[in-house]
Amino acid sequence: VQLQASGGGLVQTGGSLRLSCAASGRTFSNYNMGWFRQAPGKEREFVAAISRSGSSTFYPDSVKGRFTISRDNAKSTVYLQMNNLKPEDTAVYYCAADGRSIGMVVSGTSEYWGQGTLVTVSS
Repeated sequence: VQLQASGGGLVQTGGSLRLSCAASGRTFSNYNMGWFRQAPGKEREFVAAISRSGSSTFYPDSVKGRFTISRDNAKSTVYLQMNNLKPEDTAVYYCAADGRSIGMVVSGTSEYWGQGTLVTVSS
């Protein structure tokens, strides 16, 4: 699976952005999907995950209520809607895919990773 993330940019505190990750190469609906982020000097952090059908989603407390993951299997795309952004959300955001289990996505051991897209939140 090839993953292409887009939608990053510069936004002010309290603003919103929507990231997209387009998949190709395999049947998208066979894969659990997720988003991670990595800020300068910090470890990669889990942000959101969604099951193959979209019926189950998972978030860490740091983004719960502000971020929403969704997917469109017909378009082979997963989205991350980010609202009420904070400076601490500044990071490179990566999408990930795993055909085995959503647990693999949440744990950061996905089979496939896309290139990152930079999100910068100014204070």
